[in-house]
Amino acid sequence: MISIKGLSAGYGFVNVLRDISLEVGAGEIVAVLGSNGVGKTTLNNTMSGLIVPTDGEIIFEDKVISGRPPADIVDMGLIHVPEGRKLFPNLTVKDNLELGSYRRGKANRAANLEMALDIFPRLRGRLTQSAGTLSGGEQQMVAISRGLMSEPRVLLLDEPSLGLSPLLVEQMFTLIKKINDTGLAVILVEQNVIQSLAIADRAYVIEQGSVAISGPAAELRENTDLKKSYLGL
Repeated sequence: MISIKGLSAGYGFVNVLRDISLEVGAGEIVAVLGSNGVGKTTLNNTMSGLIVPTDGEIIFEDKVISGRPPADIVDMGLIHVPEGRKLFPNLTVKDNLELGSYRRGKANRAANLEMALDIFPRLRGRLTQSAGTLSGGEQQMVAISRGLMSEPRVLLLDEPSLGLSPLLVEQMFTLIKKINDTGLAVILVEQNVIQSLAIADRAYVIEQGSVAISGPAAELRENTDLKKSYLGL
């Protein structure tokens, strides 16, 4: 569904991504792993149209989207759930969710809301509550649900486990797998290597703006270099 070829991008004269290539197939969870500062967020923002690449291209369902406006990319169904949730804290949970269907999915808003609440039942009793008063885990549920309201073809999740307790991290990854089980392709951008590889089909490890290691998630779990660099083994 997504093919990235030779992608380079950055900010001004600073190049952050260098010759990135990766693929996402229909129904896959593809993990993009790496520590802080290696270029993961830059990659997300480039896929979403917030950054124009300096080289290479991004193809989404046979259409070149690199350099296109973010609104066009949303309309096509590549939906980015950003790091830090980016909710409207003074609006209710329901209002935040309905804003997810502002450009895409408006006709099926009620049905999509029910689907999101089935995946995240904890939110059902929070619909009239201000989003800013929720716990960190609940806010992350709202952010992902808002993305689902857009009827994504591919869901791009940026650090969904960031700031969550170990118990909530485990629950969050279980729910991401549940979303994927509906057939939705997911790009999971994370620092949490162990949990990501446990649910992903394939993975790419980014170091210093380039892909250092890639392959099936089951193989990467046994990769000696990965264990040394990220797991301390």
